[in-house]
Amino acid sequence: MRAQFFYGTLCHPPLLEVVLGRIPPMRPARLGDHAVHWAAGESFPIIRPQPGAVAEGLHVPDITAEEAARLDFYEGGFGYQVHPVDVVHDGARTPALVYMPEPGMWRPGAPWRLEDWAARWGDVVVEAARDFMAQRGRRSSEQVLARYPMMLTRAGARLRARHDPGPAVVRRSPAPGDVALSRLETPHAGFFAVEAAGLAHRRFDGAMQTGVTREAFVMGDAVTVLPYDPVRDRVLLVEQFRAGAWARGDANPWSLEPVAGRIDGAETPQEAARREAREEAHLDLRDLRFVARYYPSPAAVTEYLYSYVALVDLPDSAAGPGGLADEAEDIRAHVLGFDDLMALIASGEVQNGPLLVTALWLSRHRDALRAGA
Repeated sequence: MRAQFFYGTLCHPPLLEVVLGRIPPMRPARLGDHAVHWAAGESFPIIRPQPGAVAEGLHVPDITAEEAARLDFYEGGFGYQVHPVDVVHDGARTPALVYMPEPGMWRPGAPWRLEDWAARWGDVVVEAARDFMAQRGRRSSEQVLARYPMMLTRAGARLRARHDPGPAVVRRSPAPGDVALSRLETPHAGFFAVEAAGLAHRRFDGAMQTGVTREAFVMGDAVTVLPYDPVRDRVLLVEQFRAGAWARGDANPWSLEPVAGRIDGAETPQEAARREAREEAHLDLRDLRFVARYYPSPAAVTEYLYSYVALVDLPDSAAGPGGLADEAEDIRAHVLGFDDLMALIASGEVQNGPLLVTALWLSRHRDALRAGA
């Protein structure tokens, strides 16, 4: 047995249960001369020495060897190692171990509060932790950490899918037991992953279809947004090299598209749309109009898209380079008249599905948008 002091996300009982395997008896405790801050740009906190400060947290006196190994795997992925400290509980000092980051690995941000973190990140991090802990014994903590941003993205996608599955007027309304999983393997886990599942599912005649093997290319949810200037009647498209087109053998792997990108773990689709517009086209979006949400290829790809039209001002100067250099993005923005966009669609130069869907929506609503402007 060992005693542990938690000061950050593991003070959140649902997360501690996933990582530890149970919710143990805990008691409030304090670590003097230490302060807790957000790790800058991340979804978790760091603790660091600070004379006169006090880190509030929880003391768990009875961590088993197996539970310690689980904690070491989870915390080790983020570069945290245990250090002995003395914490104060009910006025008495008691020894414990605390996870502290490797010096210089993370930069401190604003002061951290559990309530703030739980409100924005709690559900997503708990969901991602299930994926993280499932890799124990298969991959190292460092290998799992490399995929953690994508784990958060996938966790957010699963939560949205679970909470809002969409209507079922014509299609089947599933009941418990309609899909039964017998085997799940992950033969590849990079930025994206491939999962191979053995399952059974309910047939339309009521029987179970057994012995089914399916593979899925696992991605996160994403957002697309087509900037439209209703006064000038023009749109902004982005152009960039696309690995999918290149891997297919397309003679021209440069693609005309709407602004698009992954929805990060705790983002809403609308927040992601605004962020991506700033990153890819240096645009601040003021008015988002929802177009549709959909699977572009549900037979084998988990990606789910939220598409929007954004009402913006598009002067000639809106065209030009964009993207983030640190993400190896090489993007060119084009400002085109609406009729020019439709001509590109008719000629086949536009081959991007979300752009086709969004252009169809815009063609139906264009007159009303222009009248409203």
